[in-house]
Amino acid sequence: MELIVFEDEWVEQLYPITIGRPTYAVSCASYRLVDWLLRLNDSPHSIVRPHLAKLQREDFSQLKPFTNASGRAALWVNARLVPSASAFAALKSLVQSAEPVAVWQGDQLTAAVTSAGAAGSASSSSAVEPSSLWRRFGLDTLPRRELPLSLFEYPHDVVRHNMAAMAENLEARLASGDYREIRDGVFAAEGATLGDYIVSDTSHGPILLDRSSRVGPYCYLSGPAYLGVGSRVIEHAAIKDAVSIGHTAKIGGEVEASVIEPFTNKQHHGFLGHSYLGSWINLGAGTCNSDLKNTYGVVNMDYRGQKINTGMQFVGCIMGDYAKSAINTGIFTGKTIGACSMLYGFVTTNVPSFVNYARLFGQVTELPPEVMIASQQRMFQRRNVQQRDCDVQLIHDMYELTRDERQLAGEPLSL
Repeated sequence: MELIVFEDEWVEQLYPITIGRPTYAVSCASYRLVDWLLRLNDSPHSIVRPHLAKLQREDFSQLKPFTNASGRAALWVNARLVPSASAFAALKSLVQSAEPVAVWQGDQLTAAVTSAGAAGSASSSSAVEPSSLWRRFGLDTLPRRELPLSLFEYPHDVVRHNMAAMAENLEARLASGDYREIRDGVFAAEGATLGDYIVSDTSHGPILLDRSSRVGPYCYLSGPAYLGVGSRVIEHAAIKDAVSIGHTAKIGGEVEASVIEPFTNKQHHGFLGHSYLGSWINLGAGTCNSDLKNTYGVVNMDYRGQKINTGMQFVGCIMGDYAKSAINTGIFTGKTIGACSMLYGFVTTNVPSFVNYARLFGQVTELPPEVMIASQQRMFQRRNVQQRDCDVQLIHDMYELTRDERQLAGEPLSL
């Protein structure tokens, strides 16, 4: 059976998380959806937004652009599917039964199975209008089936599902990986090290240290928590209650219930709670975010002028790739920080992509892509990563795709 993972028009609702990465590559509870899909099929097809096509070829070479149906039976998976162990089990059951069915979340298609002989085609590397996709392959006429499959609809959903899925996902890692228990409930893969004078609490879930990850001395670790390959936790840090750290990240201070993508630095003291950080972010010393309103009420998020009730009492910040903060930056509850933006002082509103945000000092200025490309090159060199043409082009593409954010922000931008 073929596997086709597709992005739909709702991926833009997940900005800034998905502006610079395929939606199947969003981390949550230590996994990305693509990690689970490659267990089902070692060469799946994909439908992604045009500006990510080259990046996909470079970074996800196992995935082939989908152009035409082969006539074989196929499993269709929405790229916004929450990457949980239970979701993987549900997808596996669809493959094993091979019966033509569709799974929906409201009016959004989550997954479907089509039988052999399904006709249709799709433009290579282009997001497909959902209704068009469903009609073209008859997905909207398939019998419906209830399965535990959930979609990310808004950025805060990544934080919510990270907490909900962490326990089952870490159990899956322990079942399939090569970990040794180095103290009660603390498991380490090859090359992982734990510093002296560590306090660990695994009463609510295990702590996993993946390959070559390091924890410095005098740290507090509270499970469930996952430290990715080659990640580093600085001395005197506190990592607690559903923290998922990507590979090659460097983390210090206090971190709670948050997702941190690869290559991000939060090295110094400061609080990060119930938040999502993209890749290649650097938080200056003393940067803190609030994840609880003074009223203790439910947090409402503002997404492009639309007020959304999260149903969550704790929501921190959502920060896009390449964002930076100066020392002692304070980020208010439930704020989104656009990609490639730089923060100074207090962040009391959402921040568009590609701006210098110093609203406290009466200044918000646009950041040209050339500045970010130069910064990207310097960051990559520090991590021995080669800057490729597709990386440079992605900066330009993100700048153009977020142009309306800067126009809608209502800030006195100096362009």
